[in-house]
Formats: sequence, C-alpha cells, structure tokens
Amino acid sequence: MKNLYPEIKPYHSFFLETGSQHAVYVEQSGNLDGIPVIFLHGGPCSGTKPDHRRFFNPEFYRIILFDQRGCGLSLPFGELENNTTQDLIDDMERIRNQLAIDQWLVFGGSWGGALALLYAQTHIEKVTGLIIRAVFLARQLDLDWFAKDGASKIYPEQWQRLIESIPEQGRGNPVQGLCDVLWGGDEVAQRRVAKEWMAWGGQVSLGNDYQPSPKGEHATEKMVKQVRMELHYAKQHYFIEENRILDNCGGLVKIPTVIIHGRHDFVCPMEAGHSLHKVLPNAEYIVLPNAGHVAQGKEMINALVAATDRFAEQR
Repeated sequence: MKNLYPEIKPYHSFFLETGSQHAVYVEQSGNLDGIPVIFLHGGPCSGTKPDHRRFFNPEFYRIILFDQRGCGLSLPFGELENNTTQDLIDDMERIRNQLAIDQWLVFGGSWGGALALLYAQTHIEKVTGLIIRAVFLARQLDLDWFAKDGASKIYPEQWQRLIESIPEQGRGNPVQGLCDVLWGGDEVAQRRVAKEWMAWGGQVSLGNDYQPSPKGEHATEKMVKQVRMELHYAKQHYFIEENRILDNCGGLVKIPTVIIHGRHDFVCPMEAGHSLHKVLPNAEYIVLPNAGHVAQGKEMINALVAATDRFAEQR
C-alpha cells in the first residue's frame, strides 16, 4: 500500500505575470532536474495545498503547483474578469515557457482533470502523460447531477437547506437562482447562499466524513468570493461548448493516460469515468470500489501515488 511522500517545502516560488490584473502563484519543489509534472487543483477556486506535493517522489519529480486565477495565493483573490478556461490554459503555457520546460506530465482531479484534458487537447505535443482523478467532463448533465437533479436524491436533507436559501422564484433553476443572489444587492442573502453552497459541496464530496459548520457560524467575504467563482464558471458552462472534452479526445489516444475514479464519488459519478475511458480505450482505467470524490483515504492515495511512481519508472 502506497502512502504520500514526506512533507517538503518549495525551493522556488514566484508570481506569474499574465498580461492582465491577475498575478498567478507558482511554486516548484522536488528535484530541479527531475521529471516535470504540473498539478491542477479542482474547484474552480479550491487552490493548492502542501499535501499536493506529496503525490510525487521528490527524488524523481520536478513538482510544479500553481493557484489558478483568483484562487489560493494568486492575486487578486476572487477576481472574475479575465478569468476563463482559456485564460487558465494560457497561464499553463506561460508557466511552462518561463520554467523552460519542453514537456510535462499533467495531473489533475475533478475540475483540474477537466482542465488537464482541455490543456492536452490544445497543446498535445507538450504533454508526456495524463493522470486524471475523479473525472469531470464539464457537460450540462454533469452540472445538473450536482446542482439540480442527481446528488439531491442522495442527500435530500442537505439539498433542502440549499434550495431554501434561494428565493422561491429562483428554485426551478438553482444555479441561476444562486447567481441572482450572489450578484444581487443583499449581503445577508449572499452570505446565506454561500454558506449553504459550501455545505452542499462538503456533504456530497466527503459523504460520511462531512462535519457541518457550527450553528451560527456565518460565511466570510472570502467564502462568498470563492462561491462566486465556482458559479461564474458553472453559469458560463465552463467556457467551452457542450461535450467538447469527449468530442476532442481522439488526438489523445497515444498519450499515456491513467484514469482513476472512486465508485462512491457522488460529485462526479462513475458514468463520467466510464465515458472518458470509452474515448480513451488505451488508458489505464482504475475503479476504486470504496473511494469517493476527494484525493484522500488509503485506497485513493495508494492508486494516485502508484500511478506517479509507474510514470517515473517508465522514464
């Protein structure tokens, strides 16, 4: 059973200039002369964490993490202008060029996995391999499952709390209803829906491990900005045309790819992983019978670390 590698600190960090108001936080750790790998966090707007460095053997990997626009340590936090999927893909290329990297392994989960596939489709010659966890395909049916008529049937009590935070006239289209509040003028209502949206995401992604916030705890301004960013991408259909990821995977079939999906993932159900594998039949497809959505737990950590170890051994 594989475990996370020991904690390490970055040997280099900087803010990437993007030609816009965004300054993107980038860090490097591990071996400067090792296999370049870029880690793509989920969300949008979740940001990177120190443990994300630990999926990679620091003796063999040059580990690159970055906080996507408006996320984590990137500035300004929560900024939505000039913040689209294409902007994030362009930032990845800026990072690669600034670090003088010819090709790299791309590792992403959930939204980060969707971004990894979109980047690879745009810059196929720059990608040595893909590790995709918790497949999210950014289709309307994926969004509807999470935010309309899917996971709501698994956690109806938590869903009811979210729906009741939205004014009655907006409940038929929850994403739009949430956006109307978040971009409206009622700050109390903004914080109420932000709190319930984050609680909904926590419940669905963590399942039995979810711990509700203490009663009476209010959403912060930072939480409101984070939720706005998630909904900014959702309401714009993630800035891509419908089914773009699956429709454009044909060119990726020769790229070494590992797809890892938990059977108990209720944020991104198994259908998404199965559909991706059908268009990438050469990929190694690993279904974890007891794992959920997040990159935690022995089964998921073992699969992810084993995948990065195999890539290192093959180089």
